[in-house]
Amino acid sequence: MTRGFAIVERFSEADLTLPTRATKSAAGYDLAAATDFTLPSIWHLNFIKILVTIWQQKHLTDEAISSGQAVLKPYLVPTGIKAYMNRDEVLILANRSSNPLKRSLVLPNGVGVIDADYVDNPKNEGEIFVQMMNFGLKDVHIKKGERIAQGIFMPYLLTDNDDIDIKDERTGGFGSSGK
Repeated sequence: MTRGFAIVERFSEADLTLPTRATKSAAGYDLAAATDFTLPSIWHLNFIKILVTIWQQKHLTDEAISSGQAVLKPYLVPTGIKAYMNRDEVLILANRSSNPLKRSLVLPNGVGVIDADYVDNPKNEGEIFVQMMNFGLKDVHIKKGERIAQGIFMPYLLTDNDDIDIKDERTGGFGSSGK
């Protein structure tokens, strides 16, 4: 098998561009948003009220905790792209260096990991979504085609006794490889 990108079926008519590297020495392929998308500022989502309660050392109710967790939940920005690769490779998703500096956008998981068996899974055809949060003071509008992350193909190593464990086949989409 080789490695590369393809457009998922649900975006087949959306005039998307496959990821490319911007320069000859760039390690990452630029991933873009498949649609216009607004990332709300965490400060607009009742976050201040929760912070004040914590700062005042008041007891947080279960409802306040749930509300706070909902505010801090990342958004999934669709790319409309899937990646195929050899079984001993992974696609690492990393933030663009300009996102936090210029736009206050971060990948809350630090890096994303796209496994080789994620492609063409029955849940979402292997579409890559980029987890993002906006810690800035205003909402950020991402336009269709705007670069939001970069993907780096890498080989990975296995332990000597890895073949002892029985491995399951992937049955789900995003976040489904856990047991």
